[in-house]
Amino acid sequence: MAENEAQISPPESLLQLIGNLARFHREHEEYYSQAPLQQASELQARSRVLKALADRWSEVSVSELASSVGFTGAEDLNAPGLVAESGVLFMEGEGEPAELQRLKREVRQVADDVEESGAWLAQAMEQAWEIAGGLAVYPALADLLGERHRIISNDWQSAALQSLIARLLRRALDLLARVDFAPAALRADLAGERQAPAYLHSASELLDRAADLMAESAMLVHDNERRWRIFRARVRELQSA
Repeated sequence: MAENEAQISPPESLLQLIGNLARFHREHEEYYSQAPLQQASELQARSRVLKALADRWSEVSVSELASSVGFTGAEDLNAPGLVAESGVLFMEGEGEPAELQRLKREVRQVADDVEESGAWLAQAMEQAWEIAGGLAVYPALADLLGERHRIISNDWQSAALQSLIARLLRRALDLLARVDFAPAALRADLAGERQAPAYLHSASELLDRAADLMAESAMLVHDNERRWRIFRARVRELQSA
């Protein structure tokens, strides 16, 4: 390669590094452009459970006498159709349904996972930003610097969204912790100030917003697909020159 061409194009070692990033990061992002959509759908399903209960408890009369037989379904507390859809079943003589406990555990796990992923991604983009700046000395890549920095900015924004999603999910759990889901406690609340429905509605709204942001995160990452493809094609072109 002539001396002036060596100044224009990156060295082979750098091209190999860029090619590796363009291949494996692209494949990694293919996963993260889809996985959040499934998580969003699952969050919306959990939100619908909370909404169904809140709607039921906002209007149901608790004047009916509870059954004295244990393990029978609580007619006034169970939302129509919800038991078959979600498994959430309030039973006489029992405490908080196991399905609601599982719902909260799952939301907490999602919060932990997205917070960890967001922190990792933000750190990775710090390094990627520095590396991308160093590519500016090579005119052969000048027209692709916008594409590379757009990829980084999309991923960085996705990382910030994941941090916010974790906050929303944990706040939703804080609100749910304000509700005593034992049938006796619920009936006492519904016979009085009916605070439980308000907490459930608010918690469900936070889950909905978290789900929306998950979908937005997936869209940001998906926007990188064409940019990675163009970047990788240029690397191959330079390597074969």
